[in-house]
Amino acid sequence: MARQLTVKDAYQIMNALVKEATGQESTIQTEDLSAYVSAGETVLATGKENTLKALSMVLGRTIIAIRPYRAQFNLVQTEDAGTYSNRVRKISYMAKEAQATGWYNTDINPANLYNGRDNHGSSTVGMEAVGTQWEQNKAVPYEVNFGGSYAWDSSITVYEDQIDIAFRDPAEMARFASGYMTRYRNDIEVRKEAENRLAVLNYIGGAYDLAAQANGSAVDLTAAFNARFGTNYTGTQLRTTQLKEFLAFFVSFLKIQMKNLRVESADYHVNPTVTQDGVTYDYLPRHTSRENLRCMLYSPLFTEAEALVLPEIFNTQYLDIDTQYEEVLFWQNKEQPSAVKITPAVPNFTTGEQGAGTAVNLPYVVGLLFDKDAILTQYCLDRALSTPVEARKGYRNIWNHNRRNAINDFTENHILLYMSETASRTTAKAAK
Repeated sequence: MARQLTVKDAYQIMNALVKEATGQESTIQTEDLSAYVSAGETVLATGKENTLKALSMVLGRTIIAIRPYRAQFNLVQTEDAGTYSNRVRKISYMAKEAQATGWYNTDINPANLYNGRDNHGSSTVGMEAVGTQWEQNKAVPYEVNFGGSYAWDSSITVYEDQIDIAFRDPAEMARFASGYMTRYRNDIEVRKEAENRLAVLNYIGGAYDLAAQANGSAVDLTAAFNARFGTNYTGTQLRTTQLKEFLAFFVSFLKIQMKNLRVESADYHVNPTVTQDGVTYDYLPRHTSRENLRCMLYSPLFTEAEALVLPEIFNTQYLDIDTQYEEVLFWQNKEQPSAVKITPAVPNFTTGEQGAGTAVNLPYVVGLLFDKDAILTQYCLDRALSTPVEARKGYRNIWNHNRRNAINDFTENHILLYMSETASRTTAKAAK
């Protein structure tokens, strides 16, 4: 079923994700994110133009115990998309093959340059020639639409003077008011973090679900290590007794993948199929330059070896640790920090619609390399309004209204890094 453009109320999923992230829910739940993430669709209710056939129409001392909180998972947070935006259109271009030369007589077309011949082609055996210079060769756009959004509200009540009696002076009362407003802002910030986390979790699940359609996009590091060295270690062994050897392998592996992502290719992303005028195109080249690469890693794995791992990866040659990297203390549930257990929203590249993918249960996710355009949290509305003072009871309410859209594009480069427990050398979805 195509994603609906009507706004979906998201307070329930926000509350569920916050509970998992803050330890209120001790057992990791299979969160269904398929209704809250826009994974890209080619199907539209509106028509398409008919030339390229691909683009849409347009009482003593009081201690105030509160500190400001800054949301994590900020790597995927994008610019404000505007109140009027309910759909983002993204246009890419399919690759096309080289054409036969007409500049010379060749083994395929020996009569390109032939006395008395005009600029039209010929299929006569021995007299083959390329066609006219007016032969049309249209671009092949691939358009996807990221539509819909979800919304939630927050409110807080402010009393005019009813609680002043609880404090010694106006200054103490002001500190109290500042405290509960900070708590209010922190609650909103935690929900924003949950939104960003939602976008990342869905991408992890979707990358695993679609791995068979995207060469090199999901790598089992347990199997990759064992295949490289001819061993049969389990995931637990690699993270404990063999940690030093595993981290050396991981750093080398990650650096190679970062370089591979810079090369334009069909690897590390899904290549859709586009048919134009009876011809099918199935190669959507992508490359991720150094400045467009983003990296999220499960930091507890590297705590004992930060001095070894981080300087090797984060330098001017690979990644800027301040702007392109974020450490992750836990992915979904604080009590089971390495695990991801969700049902992702994924596109169906045959029908053009998105839907719920296969439920994913990954006990140990190491990290995610991705192009900055692969995961975005689109901010559509962030507005605060205050009511007048209620004349009889002396209070007013402040309401915050929020509308967002989480965007996942699986046609952009990405590499999911995870570890299975098995010691098998044959189950790695290995990157090149």
